[in-house]
Amino acid sequence: MSVHAIDHVTLAANNGAIGGGEVMLLRIAEALRELSVSVTVVAPATPGGIADAARQAGFETVQLHVKNRLSWMWQLRRWDARHRKGMLWCNGLVPAAATWGHRTRIVHLHQHPDGLHRVLSALSRVGAVATLVPSAHMLRSVPGARVMPNWTAFMPRSERKAQPDGPFTIGFLGRLGPDKGVHVLAQAMRLLDEQDAGRYRLALAGEPVFVARSKVVQVEEALAAIDELVDRVGWVKPAEFFDTIDLLVVPSVWEEPFGLVAAEAMSAQVPLLVSDAGALPEIVGSETGMVTPKGDAVALAEKIAAIAQGTTRVDVDHQFRRWSERYSPRAGVGRVGELLTHLAR
Repeated sequence: MSVHAIDHVTLAANNGAIGGGEVMLLRIAEALRELSVSVTVVAPATPGGIADAARQAGFETVQLHVKNRLSWMWQLRRWDARHRKGMLWCNGLVPAAATWGHRTRIVHLHQHPDGLHRVLSALSRVGAVATLVPSAHMLRSVPGARVMPNWTAFMPRSERKAQPDGPFTIGFLGRLGPDKGVHVLAQAMRLLDEQDAGRYRLALAGEPVFVARSKVVQVEEALAAIDELVDRVGWVKPAEFFDTIDLLVVPSVWEEPFGLVAAEAMSAQVPLLVSDAGALPEIVGSETGMVTPKGDAVALAEKIAAIAQGTTRVDVDHQFRRWSERYSPRAGVGRVGELLTHLAR
């Protein structure tokens, strides 16, 4: 049956601010529009980041005036019962839990549920026609879900060439928290500098958004030990950042449910090295050899040195083909179309 049997989807945001999950909401909306499915985005009025972005992209947008997360859940449940059009796509645990028991819903979880969230996750699936997760790894905590990997925009190929006499620049892009392994990367940088002083530099892009103060202190203490090796970039567009580095390292130590920055680097054909945390090996392909044990600074330093010295080669062409087949906008539109066709049967 044609996907047009489902002619309208309402996408409910997890938060008002734009994070990784909200970026995916916008990409899902774009995919639906490409499939000729009408879209409404419902989101908090404050903060209004996702609502503003959806409106600017040309989507019908509903903003609910709320005071906090509980208020958002309550208002969304009432609005959904009275005003919703078509299928409800709950983009995260918050809207999914808020509308539990309501029919004709898709529950899309972007994070591993644990503790109370595990209970809420089970409750949120009551009445849902499908539950989606971004990786096979997440099936461990959300059994019976359907895997629908995230996807990223295409990024122009980086033309940066390593300078034989210049420093080898290692890049980190993401939230500056210990869960992302920033402290492990700092330890690896110290080991590399001890082995070959002045050969390596770290370009650090990102901020400690949503990171507890105690965790920020932990990261800053680790970075202070290599302060002379670090260039702090702050927030930057990934495509611009990739053009300034020789290798992107994703050294996470927590169970990554996906890994958008890794997929972005694959698109840009930037050499990429990840830890074996969560779904990261699934994203890059464990057969590539570009995976190191999470939390192991010595192994990370050894792998970086081998790449810098040319004894280990990163196959960026293979990375790009894998991105094109699995994590490109074309692949994303195809997966959304397959889902809607399945639900319309």
